[in-house]
Order: sequence, then structure tokens, then C-alpha cells
Amino acid sequence: MESRLEDLEIRLSHQELAIDNLTQHSLEQQQHIARLQAELEYVKSLLRELSPSAVASAGEETPPPHY
Repeated sequence: MESRLEDLEIRLSHQELAIDNLTQHSLEQQQHIARLQAELEYVKSLLRELSPSAVASAGEETPPPHY
């Protein structure tokens, strides 16, 4: 009985370590994703500045002919 209890305690400690490792990796991945999202938003803003829009703004639009 004593050895079975020891085996269970060893398994539990290994599982706790595995869970801690997975949690750490998950947090690192989330930080990496957040950095990549910020970089993507920055690149998108640069692209918006470089290429003019094909659609004119509301102030530049000419009224339709029936007005």
C-alpha cells in the first residue's frame, strides 16, 4: 500500500510540473501573439498611409445627377 501511495505522489508531482510547463508556454505564446498583432496593426497603418483609397471621402464625392 505504501508503494502505491508513493507512486501516486510521484505521478502527481510529474503532472503538476507538466501543467506548470504548459502554462508557461501558453503565456509565452500569448505574449508573442500580442506582439505580432501590434506589429500587424503598425504595418497596416503604414500601408494605409502609402496607398490612397480608391473610394473618395464624403466631402470629395460629387452629388448624383438627379440633385
